[in-house]
Amino acid sequence: MRDDGKHELATVFQRIDLGDRVSVEPAARTTVEGFADTIVTRALGQLPGAWHVKIEKHVPVAAGLGGGSSDAATALKLAAAQLDAPPELHPIAVAVGADVPFFLYDGPQLGSGDGSQLEPLDLPQDFAIVLLLPHGEEKQSTKAVYDAFDARNGAEGFDERLARLRAALATVRRPRDLAALPPNDLASSPHVQSLLDAGAFRADVSGAGPALYGLFNRIADAERAQRSLRRLGRTFVTVPAWYG
Repeated sequence: MRDDGKHELATVFQRIDLGDRVSVEPAARTTVEGFADTIVTRALGQLPGAWHVKIEKHVPVAAGLGGGSSDAATALKLAAAQLDAPPELHPIAVAVGADVPFFLYDGPQLGSGDGSQLEPLDLPQDFAIVLLLPHGEEKQSTKAVYDAFDARNGAEGFDERLARLRAALATVRRPRDLAALPPNDLASSPHVQSLLDAGAFRADVSGAGPALYGLFNRIADAERAQRSLRRLGRTFVTVPAWYG
């Protein structure tokens, strides 16, 4: 546990080509149309002026996929671009949420500290992804997830696990090498095996879940897996994205 009460973590952030559409324009008061996203309102409250935001949702809500954080970062960038003297956005994003800063930057990043300390990663981007949001599963509160993590003494050996993660990242040259990265130790799911059985060369829970991802060599392989996994929940086929 850090001095600020947050957990020390290390996580690989990767953009995907599944995103919401966000537009921002000056207004008399700040409003959000299309989806009542409080994190976006909170983010724009850190900038001067008021804004009207339109959000067209495509990323599943409360799934562990960073949809809200991505919207907040995008709204910040769009609004700041319309200011005569735009502020530095990273500290604003940190104040809004630990994973919001990632979406200000391009390419995969290693997040450390509380997740907001970022280091660019040179990782392959030529693979396909199946996302699975299992039927009947809902996102737990962040507190509940970390309470369960603490109950099983999950923080023990963090330095060693971080060293293994960094060592594994240094060896990644092709997509299949991503299979050697350590598993998510914050959340788990029996559906990981379902993705592996469907042909994924790596599968895990995304963040705190409940969404899972499976990595495949080709789009055709991912689409075939998607058809076999639809009985388990909502599924999406996508690919990595470098730019926001």
